[in-house]
Formats: sequence, C-alpha cells, structure tokens
Amino acid sequence: MHNYRKLTVSLAVAGVAFFTFQSAANASSGLTLLNLISPNGEVSITKDVSYGDDPDQNLDIYYPKALAKAIHSHEQPKATYPLIVFVHGGSWENGNKEQYAFVGQSLARAGYVTAVINYRKAPYYIYPAFVQDTAQAIAWTYDNANKFYADANKMAVIGHSAGAFNVVAAVSNADFLKPYGLQPSNIKAVVGIAGPYSYDFRKFSSRSVFPEGSSPEQVMPDSLIKAGNSGKQPNYLLMTAQNDDVVHISNTEKMTEALNKAGANVVTEQIKGASHATSIAAMSTSLSWVNSVRPQLLSYLQQQLN
Repeated sequence: MHNYRKLTVSLAVAGVAFFTFQSAANASSGLTLLNLISPNGEVSITKDVSYGDDPDQNLDIYYPKALAKAIHSHEQPKATYPLIVFVHGGSWENGNKEQYAFVGQSLARAGYVTAVINYRKAPYYIYPAFVQDTAQAIAWTYDNANKFYADANKMAVIGHSAGAFNVVAAVSNADFLKPYGLQPSNIKAVVGIAGPYSYDFRKFSSRSVFPEGSSPEQVMPDSLIKAGNSGKQPNYLLMTAQNDDVVHISNTEKMTEALNKAGANVVTEQIKGASHATSIAAMSTSLSWVNSVRPQLLSYLQQQLN
C-alpha cells in the first residue's frame, strides 16, 4: 500500500508537470488524479458562483471545516475568516478551477475561505481580458465577503505562473480595479508564485495572447504600476522555484525592483527543490513533502492576515 501511494503521488506530480507544458486536453487527467488523492473531507464547497456575465466568469468557494460545520448547524458565524482568491496558470490558454480544487482544499484546511476562479482565455480572449476578469473576480469576492463569513479587510490574492501575472497586474495597476470601486490598498497582500511579470513575449509562443504589435512595456506588470487614490500598494510576496526552467528568475527580480520603486513592501522567497510545476502541485496536502511551498506560503499569510 505504501508503494502504491508513492506511485500514485508521483504520477500526480508528473501529471501537473505535463499540464504545465502541454494542452489541457492532453493533461487534465494528471490534475484530476492529484485532486483525487487530495483530502476533501475537511472542507465544504459552493460551486459555479458567477462574478460576471460570461460563462467563464465564475468561481468556487471553499470553506474551512469549522465554518462549514457551523453553517450546516444553522449557526450564525461572525464574518471574521481571512479571505483568499486564487488564480491558476496555464499560459492564459489552458486550465480551469476544477483542476485546481486541491489548492482551494489546501487553503481552506488551513483556515482560509478561498475562492478559486475561472477566467476568459486565449485564443478567443487576449490581454487584457484575463487581467480584467481577475480584477472583477477580486472585486466581487471583496464585495461579497460577508456572505460567506469572510472579512474583506483580511484578503489576499494568490496566483501561479500565468495566474501570478494576472493577480500582480490586476492589483498593482489601479486602472484594473478602479471600475469596480476598489484600489490596490484595499487588498492586504498579493502572492505571485513563479510568475512571468517581465519578459519579451514576442519571442515566445505566448505572443498570441497579447495584442499584435504591442511591446512588453505596454503589457508587462512591471511597466504599468499605478497606485490608487491612497497612493499605497499592498504587501507582496514573490516566490520563485529553484529549478524553474519555464519562467526565469529575472521576472521576479524586475518586478521586485519596480514595486520597490513604487514604494511597495516586497518579500521574495525561493522554493528550494521546486520545479515550475511542483511549485503549485506541492500545495496539495498530499504532496507537501515534495517541497516547502505550502509552509512558506502559510507562514506569510499568517503574518499578513491573522
């Protein structure tokens, strides 16, 4: 049984890694397997909640066990739970919230009400659509926090890979949140894991998700930082994977420099032994032994939100 479990977990990691580089159609089974081995009896979920009018503008909400138990017992818990919005990666073309259920489960088990979102993707939608969706989902979650017993004043947004680009872009540039009545300082903390915040997309296949003829200076988050009326940015944690051969560390270095110049408080951390794929796969409570991303992230959230 022990060997079978190790084989199952190894296959799950491989599936996530394959998904990172290949199409969702070919790799969704790997993420499905990861979710099957992720404990789900500790949390409850509300699925397919719309934050916009498009079919892809929806999210799932994960509740910690204690909160779910209170709700099911018809109690009236206080809206004091810290709140997280998670945005998945997939080169802005692949992935969905179901495939990242293990992240919602993991964060809910740690005591956080967590929204895992879908967003519109290429080729039908290109930049800035996916960033606009991220901003809209953040604002919807913020505005409705008390409905699921969370405290909007204790809110963090987290993204991996392309999702890290989305959350950093959506929050650091006040223009994305402004249509929804929010500004960057309304968010307590932003966490980007292995995000491509500053690169010349014209040299890569991802050029198709950005407007034709555009330059990095016109779309990359490190070139577009803008504070809201308060003039303040939230706190940032930018994490890199030690063995990342997909997103170069220069992305985090340039984003950190730009945020520091804008007066933001930025912490950078390396996830030792992690690849691009396992920097998110190890968020699963079944894979926490693979690397330290989960304890590192939870330590930061504890400092920022509790």
